[in-house]
Amino acid sequence: LTGAQDGSVRMFEWGHAQQITCFRSSGNSRVTRMRFNYQGNKFEIVDADGYISLYQTNWKCCLLTGTSPKPYLTWQCHNKTANDFVFISSSSLIATAGLSSDNRNICLWDTLVSPTNSLVHAFICHDSGATVLAYAPKHQLLISGGRKGFTCVIDLRQKQQQQLLQSHDSPVKAIAVDPTEEYFVTGSAE
Repeated sequence: LTGAQDGSVRMFEWGHAQQITCFRSSGNSRVTRMRFNYQGNKFEIVDADGYISLYQTNWKCCLLTGTSPKPYLTWQCHNKTANDFVFISSSSLIATAGLSSDNRNICLWDTLVSPTNSLVHAFICHDSGATVLAYAPKHQLLISGGRKGFTCVIDLRQKQQQQLLQSHDSPVKAIAVDPTEEYFVTGSAE
């Protein structure tokens, strides 16, 4: 699965020289992150306009009908830009990272309710926007990185910020959690 600067999202398969389907054509907002759910039957994208779109991977049904695959759910999760997201435990609960004018830059969403009621909780922990997210499922922790180099650790059970660390002097671009969830590592733009 590829996402591009031109907003297109295309799926390729090993052994095929060309794409097997195009989920989103060019001319849309820049794709900032894409991820498959744990089961591999869905994927989501977030874009530079702050929207999140959820797709089923059953693109073969579109070959029979002659239509392009469409997202089954789309809403604006941040009013300026969306940079990252993670699935929380199941495919129905999602955390997003981005930039919103009200500083709600980390948000939890429930996709099983209507988009107007889907915001479960919003965190204000990166005043200039959140850039990246990681999820530690055993400890129910959400780890986010921000534009000013801060890393925030959020306890999802209590829905509150646990720590705020100045980890870098430039935007945090990557976070990895070790399999035992004893450590996490951050990488920055510098």
